[in-house]
Amino acid sequence: MRYDAPSPERWDHRGFDTGFGYVSARGAPLVGLLDPRPGERVLDLGCGTGVLTAEIARHGASVLGIDGSPAMIEKALARYPGLDFGIGDGHEFTVAQPYDAVFSNAALHWMSRDPGRVIDNVRAALVPGGRFVAELGGAGNCAELTAAMSTAWREYGLREPSLPWYFPTPAEYAARLEKAGFVVRLLEYFDRPTPLDECPGGASDWVRMFAGSVLEGLPPEIVAPLLGRVDELAAPALRRETGWMADYVRLRFAAVRR
Repeated sequence: MRYDAPSPERWDHRGFDTGFGYVSARGAPLVGLLDPRPGERVLDLGCGTGVLTAEIARHGASVLGIDGSPAMIEKALARYPGLDFGIGDGHEFTVAQPYDAVFSNAALHWMSRDPGRVIDNVRAALVPGGRFVAELGGAGNCAELTAAMSTAWREYGLREPSLPWYFPTPAEYAARLEKAGFVVRLLEYFDRPTPLDECPGGASDWVRMFAGSVLEGLPPEIVAPLLGRVDELAAPALRRETGWMADYVRLRFAAVRR
């Protein structure tokens, strides 16, 4: 398998499975949809620290996890030394031998430079009849969070933040899959409010972890008050007596290569 130059690190891997472990825990039903079988070859695209890669392997499949973050892959290798991991960008990866299935959880929306190319690469990585099973953020994902960011940036006289994600509508993504040579067998689009109980800073912690790129180049002295303003703006919609919530909207699908 060949991997081209990795993409920059997406978030702080040290918090990925601790303060923000819901990214992995909430993906468990997706493995059931994949239904990995003993002896199958599965590629986990955007595997992060390998939690779901290991879950797929426990079903008896031969699985390879790839991710664009070297830090994520380093942690995955340390945690699961018996599994195969490598650094790979979804826009560029190729495989030497095709796979029976490609799986992806909470990663495709980060591959925003050219989503169509990512889908083309997945198709090329599959045997005819191979499965593509994934979940990503859908249209409206984090709408309250991103609206709070936009308003805070505007109030501070800053340019609109350039957000790093791709959140498609169900119709848009189904059309991309069909155009690339897939038959869509299942597509679900649903709200999934997610507790941020382990984010003491609320929305500001979420911004630092998942949208840290928007803080790059800002004067250091305004970052704290700017994020404080994001908290104030997001609180009416997202803060509950029990803690903060993220307004997630998910797009889950299963497709088959023609």
